[in-house]
Amino acid sequence: MRIDATGLKALRMGDSHATQVGDWVVAIGSPFGLDMTVTAGIISAKGRNNNRITARADFLQTDAAINPGNSGGPLINMRGEVIGINTAIATESGGYDGIGFAIPTHIASWVSQKLIANGEVVRGYLGTEIKTVDAETARQFNLKIREGALVRSVLPGSPADK
Repeated sequence: MRIDATGLKALRMGDSHATQVGDWVVAIGSPFGLDMTVTAGIISAKGRNNNRITARADFLQTDAAINPGNSGGPLINMRGEVIGINTAIATESGGYDGIGFAIPTHIASWVSQKLIANGEVVRGYLGTEIKTVDAETARQFNLKIREGALVRSVLPGSPADK
């Protein structure tokens, strides 16, 4: 949809680091071709690394309905600030199953700065598959703290393998 208008103001970028689990958010997009749809929810988790999407980003997880067509739309906090870019859903039905993911603004800002400066984004590559140390992992390995990462595997031929 093309908008022929002047004097429009851009939304402010918010601090995705300051976002907390339980914060209310709204997702804006055009799911299934339905223009200008707004859904509400909360931040369900931060730092989600969903390998179905990519192994290189820590997503904001939300229960605000994100469906096919919402990708690229803003995830907005209650102060009207963009804190994420709606990206994907976890679904078994092909539609909304209650779990959506948004790229946090701190990552989106970093990527945009790299694209503007260099025309590409270059990231370091170690070559390991890691798992966040959550409560279950801490119990499994008898760890006293629930933070950090567990190296699950080293990819053959990767810098970590060498």
